[in-house]
Amino acid sequence: MTNDKHSNRVVTLWLGSIAALIFAMVIVGGATRLTDSGLSITEWRPLLGAIPPLNELDWQVAFNKYQQIPEFKIQNRWMSLADFKFIYWWEWAHRFLGRLIGVAFIVPMLYFIATKRLHKSLWRRLALLFVLGGAQGALGWYMVSSGLETRVDVSQYRLAAHLTLAVALFAAVLWTAMTMDTEIKPVAVKGRRMALGFVGLFFLQVAASGFVAGLDAGHASYTWPLMEGAVLPAGLGSIEPWWRNLFENALTTQFNHRLLAYVLFVMALIQFIRLRSNTALLVFAGVCCQLLLGILTILNQVPLNLALAHQGGALVVLALALWHAKSLMRVPVPNRQ
Repeated sequence: MTNDKHSNRVVTLWLGSIAALIFAMVIVGGATRLTDSGLSITEWRPLLGAIPPLNELDWQVAFNKYQQIPEFKIQNRWMSLADFKFIYWWEWAHRFLGRLIGVAFIVPMLYFIATKRLHKSLWRRLALLFVLGGAQGALGWYMVSSGLETRVDVSQYRLAAHLTLAVALFAAVLWTAMTMDTEIKPVAVKGRRMALGFVGLFFLQVAASGFVAGLDAGHASYTWPLMEGAVLPAGLGSIEPWWRNLFENALTTQFNHRLLAYVLFVMALIQFIRLRSNTALLVFAGVCCQLLLGILTILNQVPLNLALAHQGGALVVLALALWHAKSLMRVPVPNRQ
């Protein structure tokens, strides 16, 4: 089995590139949602769908299909073919990136397996990630299909699941890349539980942000630090039964998103005060920047550039949190692949 530093470095760079592609995929997915482009392609063709319309007749056929769904009939009857092309390209780019990630993952993985650059336990983990990536594509279509019959947008439940799985795949690939050059052994280190707790709570925040996106809840309130002039704005519990407000009330989902952000800020601050480490400092700095981006996004009424910067900033914070958790959880020892 090939087992030298160069081989490990190549595999690490490959995994880092996959993580970068997933990062781009999440950003383009955010732009697709923010531009209301997600329902522009009304079919799921995993292979042939990679080919966009090639002439005006093809474009008209695609536009005619879009005109049959409720989003066009109820919300976008004003749209011309030129307007349709704008939203179509966003959704096409999102799906194309998904296909590109699949190819960029499976082809090098098979090569590395054939050339014995991957330990069996590692390639099995990577094979599982590939399967989950395929499931992510199916989940994306399941999400889109929820907006084709009776709704003018996709289900916020399915969108939250789609986003959370995308971020989980990003984290899993990045973690694998981070630990590629070492055989890792758990050790008892101060702050380890808090670091893991931070990552766990961060994923809860990701799910919460999916509901914010799905309900366009960024537009529920444009004020900060209060919401509509109050700490607890009126309307947080306007839907019965009460628990539906957590997932279906735009004002409540934005409130929850803010509350979780404050908790993450406090956790990052305590973590830095306790450890005084460089990785803890980076996590705290990342959370501060992310909090500022969120505030600016709200105050400026959710412009596309700030909203995408906020979404990308979340992945940066996650990457820093994983790096910090790894530094506390593990001791690097020589690789024994």
